[in-house]
Amino acid sequence: MDQRISFVTLAVADIDATRRFYVDGLGWRPELDVPGEVIMFKAGEHLVLSLWDRAHFAEEVGEPTMPSPSAIAPITIAHNLATKEAVDAVLSTARRAGADPVHDAVERDWGGYTGYFGDPDGYRWEIAYNPGDIGQLVLPD
Repeated sequence: MDQRISFVTLAVADIDATRRFYVDGLGWRPELDVPGEVIMFKAGEHLVLSLWDRAHFAEEVGEPTMPSPSAIAPITIAHNLATKEAVDAVLSTARRAGADPVHDAVERDWGGYTGYFGDPDGYRWEIAYNPGDIGQLVLPD
C-alpha cells in the first residue's frame, strides 16, 4: 500500500450550512456538489476533502458515533501556511464566515504559531505556521 491519503471524509449534520460556510464564507470552490448529499473540495495535489450528509454517510459506512454537542471531535484538520501573518488572515476569514469558536493564534513551545476554528459541525481546523522541516514539507511550491 502506498503511503498517502486520497480522501478525508467527514459526516456533517446540515450539508447546506456546510456549503454556505466553506463556499460562501471561506471562498472554497467545490469539485463536486450533490445537493442534499455531498460536497467535495480539492484540498491538495492528490487530496480531496469530502463533506458528506450524515444520513448518507450512515447508509454506506455505518452510524457515526458523534461526541455530545459540547464535546470536540478527536480529530483536527490542519492548514499550514508560510507566515504568521497568513495564519492571522485565515483566522480572520473564518471568523467572518461564522466559524465558532475561533481561537486566535499564539506562539507554541515547539516554535510554531497556531490558532483554531470550528466549522458548522464543530470539526476543528488548526491554522498553522510551522518553521520546522515537517512544516515546510506540507507547503505548496
